[in-house]
Amino acid sequence: MTLVEYKKAFLKYAPIESFSAGLELTGQEVKSLRNKLGSLDGSRVVVRGGEAFIVGMTIPAYQASNALKSYDPERARRLLLTKKEIAYLYAADSKKGLTIIPLEVYTNKRLIKVRIAIVRGKGKSDKREDLKKRDALRETGRVLKNH
Repeated sequence: MTLVEYKKAFLKYAPIESFSAGLELTGQEVKSLRNKLGSLDGSRVVVRGGEAFIVGMTIPAYQASNALKSYDPERARRLLLTKKEIAYLYAADSKKGLTIIPLEVYTNKRLIKVRIAIVRGKGKSDKREDLKKRDALRETGRVLKNH
């Protein structure tokens, strides 16, 4: 079940490859995500020191009145990946023009996972083409529905 998703990801980026990773969270962050609170807008994955982190992901406190004073909703959260996957992501991140972004946070049984993807940024012309294709599909769907 999808808890939080980055809706504009496929408009801004062209995905190349995706991975599934575990997410290291505190208890109140888990409760907040299960209530579908949180945002992936503007977040990305950074690989440093042999570990991968999500930077820019916002998870508000579950109960703001009971939250710790030192709680940071935008702290870097560690991803749980194998060493081979981290090495692969590091190599992809170091290539020019590629970046790594989270696509969605979802549950797998009782675990909370994040789907990340290696992507290439789209230019204005690519975005316009995608919008034209989407409009054409929508229009053909309307025509077929009416007939």
